[in-house]
Amino acid sequence: MSETAGDTARLDYDRGSLVVSGSVLPEDGRPSWLVWDGRVRAWRCLALHYRALVHWLTRAGRQVDDRARAYPDLALEAPRLPEAYPHQREALAEWSRGKRGLVELPTGSGKTQLALQAIVAVGRGTLILVPTLDLLAQWCGVVERGLGVPAGVIGGGQNDLQPVTVCTYASAFRRGEQFGDRFCLAVFDECHHLAGEGYTRIAEVLIAPYRLGLSATLERPDGGEQVLEQLIGPLVYRRSITELSGEYLADYRVEVIEAELSSEERHAYDEAREQYLGYARAHGLTPTSARAWQRFVFAASRTPEGRVALDGYRRQRQIAYAPEAKFRVLAGLLRRHRGERVLIFTNDNRTAYEVSRRFLLPIITHQTRVAERRAILQAFRDDVWPYLVTSRVLNEGVDVPAANIAVILSGTASVREHVQRLGRILRKAPGKEAVLYEVLSGTTGETFVSQRRRQHDAYR
Repeated sequence: MSETAGDTARLDYDRGSLVVSGSVLPEDGRPSWLVWDGRVRAWRCLALHYRALVHWLTRAGRQVDDRARAYPDLALEAPRLPEAYPHQREALAEWSRGKRGLVELPTGSGKTQLALQAIVAVGRGTLILVPTLDLLAQWCGVVERGLGVPAGVIGGGQNDLQPVTVCTYASAFRRGEQFGDRFCLAVFDECHHLAGEGYTRIAEVLIAPYRLGLSATLERPDGGEQVLEQLIGPLVYRRSITELSGEYLADYRVEVIEAELSSEERHAYDEAREQYLGYARAHGLTPTSARAWQRFVFAASRTPEGRVALDGYRRQRQIAYAPEAKFRVLAGLLRRHRGERVLIFTNDNRTAYEVSRRFLLPIITHQTRVAERRAILQAFRDDVWPYLVTSRVLNEGVDVPAANIAVILSGTASVREHVQRLGRILRKAPGKEAVLYEVLSGTTGETFVSQRRRQHDAYR
């Protein structure tokens, strides 16, 4: 392959990648991610490597003609940020050492304000990535109030690029390569989403030499949190719920309530569970892990006998999710906490709608339209409706500071989900004590699920 001689390397951004031309690059120490592109007779790499590439070229004695970055300076005349808490100052100091990294802080402890402080410190174009449209709207308000600048919006049918822009992960996945050169800092809110299949490309097409990942729980069931270090940076700061409760988060307690199945429910549950487990044991497919579960589903879905087993799995789970005794327990809790703001969580929409129907309570699921969802949340904040039922869409990100009671009628085994649901009620308020009730179907698979999802310092 031939190369153009010279001591100046030119960098151009090309739809999510960087093109290096105009210089003979040394072979010794050449990064493995830098590859020769014979189509344009130049070297190429993902935009993710922008910072490392500039450092390597400089150390190799090359001058850099940087035409890749196109991010502006920020004109922040009078940011209106509250005084930082000690843990926020510590987190910002640790992150500022390399301006790349992950911060794990509980819900309600000020991750959003930490991000605003980082934006002010960097003072250049910033992209804030969020998983939902609710968070998109919430972040826009925070940026405009805290930084005093208009927030750009990409997502939900809008495409307005500004020096500080809020974008959904879905929109960045589709269009990120179109604006990946426009931002110096990328803030990944609820950054564990980035490790999901396909979404890694979002971080790969951004130049963003500075990166901040925020999450209440970095752990993923598939172990994908390790990918975040490659895409964003190492874990630089972590504080737990127990470390911050009482002073920066509300005091709280957790109560577990068992609801026994009726004799009819028990018979139907045992029959469905044996149908499912009997098939799994007979075929050596007992699902003891996420990967084993995938193998079980793949094998079972291919035969009539296996599909019967899958139906048994669904039936036994639904019985455990919503026996009559759970509704009686919930009725008692609603009476006990009359006048307080109560969030009721279920694992599935079917149970959520049943709760809403029986108790005439407002409900939010993934099927609820954005305008209706915002109206319901506002009514909940204003105490017009003190109760709110949801499946899983309010697990993260939505600001509900007034809630102090959460009832978990059912959920997954995910530690993250449980910590997120606890976090919904931990925002500090004068005299507030938060209570999390976990309602379990006694002597069912929910016992194991509860043990798995409560493996966190907050529950010990």
